[in-house]
Amino acid sequence: MTRATDHHPVRLRRSVLSVPADNPRALAKIKDLAADAVIFDLENAVAPEHKTQARDALVRHLSANRPSGEAIIRINVAESGFSEADLVAALAARPDAVLLPKVERPADIQAVLDWFSENDAPESLRLWAMIETPRGVINAPAIAEMGRTLGGRLDCFVVGLNDLRKATGVPALPGRTYLVPWLMQVLLAARGSGLDAIDAVFNDFRDSEGFAAECRQGRDMGYDGKMLIHPAQIDEANRCFGIDQAALDEAHAIIGAFARPEHAGRGVINLDGRMVERLHLDEALKLATKADIIEKRKVKP
Repeated sequence: MTRATDHHPVRLRRSVLSVPADNPRALAKIKDLAADAVIFDLENAVAPEHKTQARDALVRHLSANRPSGEAIIRINVAESGFSEADLVAALAARPDAVLLPKVERPADIQAVLDWFSENDAPESLRLWAMIETPRGVINAPAIAEMGRTLGGRLDCFVVGLNDLRKATGVPALPGRTYLVPWLMQVLLAARGSGLDAIDAVFNDFRDSEGFAAECRQGRDMGYDGKMLIHPAQIDEANRCFGIDQAALDEAHAIIGAFARPEHAGRGVINLDGRMVERLHLDEALKLATKADIIEKRKVKP
């Protein structure tokens, strides 16, 4: 099902686990995990001398083992000299999306789009962009606009705060006090172009209370989910970014109201004494679709 307002597929992205592409033990465990999406990392998690082996291992793994949710491959930046080989491996591995690191301008997206076109990438292959530099945050609205066209492929922003903190000198304070404005800036840019947005990693996977607090903060800011560094973080992310039953009940009520014959073609209707617009229907349909995905995953094959 696609959103009524744009061409982006509805996906469940509460928990987005990053896994090193050259770690066979980590790859073997993925099939038993409840993560909504898995990022197979060819960038930071793989040493330069291991890039080739990591690509080969990843292609072999995904040819025989698909995660239950989305499969995303994070490639290296173009300046590294590894990115084209990463893209070739990605086409062979057939992921759902390719994640571009350190995106700073629309041209970074366009370069990969051109490569996809030249190499006959399937139309279903999507793009994610990591916003993790000062320039990336500043240009986030222009970058997000690349996702508004049908050929843009761009679906999702992922915030990278570790690199952003390093570049700006902002310390890792509890509550991310001085980072919140930038997080909201990226979120607003994403929403303005119909993109999903994934909150940054929480570095200490042993601090369950701190992680839960940061998940709640990300949820309240409007993020769809959180990028994770350890399987121990999956359950809390799924719970925190999950669907509230009252919100789901309201969504079903809105969908049902617009489906009544007397409301056919109307842009605004009266629902229990309040005015409800088509934009509310769009959001209700998206929420109901996500709830259906969750229910289907509860049924073990």
